[in-house]
Amino acid sequence: MPQYATRQRKALLQFLQAHPDERFSARQIADALEPEGVSLSAVYRNLAALETQGMIRRAPKGGSNEVFYRFTQADACKQHLHLSCSQCGKTFHMDVPATNSLAEQVAMSADFQLDRESTVLYGVCGACANEKKAEKYRRT
Repeated sequence: MPQYATRQRKALLQFLQAHPDERFSARQIADALEPEGVSLSAVYRNLAALETQGMIRRAPKGGSNEVFYRFTQADACKQHLHLSCSQCGKTFHMDVPATNSLAEQVAMSADFQLDRESTVLYGVCGACANEKKAEKYRRT
């Protein structure tokens, strides 16, 4: 079935391309695109098509049933592993030397080649970790 470049798909792609290192729920995307007349159903329909084409990746949000989407076609993403904060949802690139070192170690020790574009390591970013420490300090 041919894919048509509808106004909604163009708006969605422009939004995702403008935020290549971020994860969004379908609702967050629809809210951002509402001024352009893009409905939640159009967002879901186009996200499904873009996922099938390999342009986005879907990942569950830890501790919930919510799903987040991340654009994977940005040139900046090609040689990086991604680090994603399970608290705030922000995604970071691991720097290239560290990515290369980890990929080499995995290849040598496990005879396994990492898919750099789709590999995401989950944890807690420095800002969230510092906030958690500050909150703990305030309670004591």
